[in-house]
Amino acid sequence: MLHQRFLERSVGRFMRRVFWVLVFIGVLLVGYVGVTFVQVQMYLSRDDRGPADAIVVLGTAQYDGRPSPTLARRLDHALALWQQDAAPVIVTTGYKLEGDRFTEGFAGFQYLRQSGVPETALLLVSDGVSTWEQLAATERVLGNRGWSSVVAVSDPYHSFRIKQIASEVGLSADVSPTDSESSFRQIARETAAVSLGRIFSYRRVHNWFG
Repeated sequence: MLHQRFLERSVGRFMRRVFWVLVFIGVLLVGYVGVTFVQVQMYLSRDDRGPADAIVVLGTAQYDGRPSPTLARRLDHALALWQQDAAPVIVTTGYKLEGDRFTEGFAGFQYLRQSGVPETALLLVSDGVSTWEQLAATERVLGNRGWSSVVAVSDPYHSFRIKQIASEVGLSADVSPTDSESSFRQIARETAAVSLGRIFSYRRVHNWFG
């Protein structure tokens, strides 16, 4: 009988300890995600414009060689940075979806060339569907030229993750976002992407978030 009571008390103490450990872990996780959410929001309005070795436009949708409105905003912003001497070269990035004739990078390359940027000031990097793949491919191309500093152009919600990924792949990146609005859903998604990327590395989770 005494032995049974001792076991019951021991099990009870153990379960209480497990409970409080789980509570503590839960509080840490909530705090970590909360801090990450604030960091993503802080970068929405942050605009660092170099100078750098190159301006990098993160790819997004194109329609048979014509940039989508979102991609066009990024390209126009990159063009303005180039005209302001933020960097001597603009890099357009992005692969293509199944069935597409053109890559996002090529659509951006053509758009900027038609906007008056000479080919000598353009670099096309068509490898990479996700942000990590695009930046990793860009680092390889720029690294061959001895370049490592970039001004990355994307939408505001994307800024903090770009900064983090660029560091992971070996680029020194400033981020200059477009003036587009960011929804709560986009910010929440980026918070999840950054929260997981900083724990497991962005290379391991890049297929989950693009």
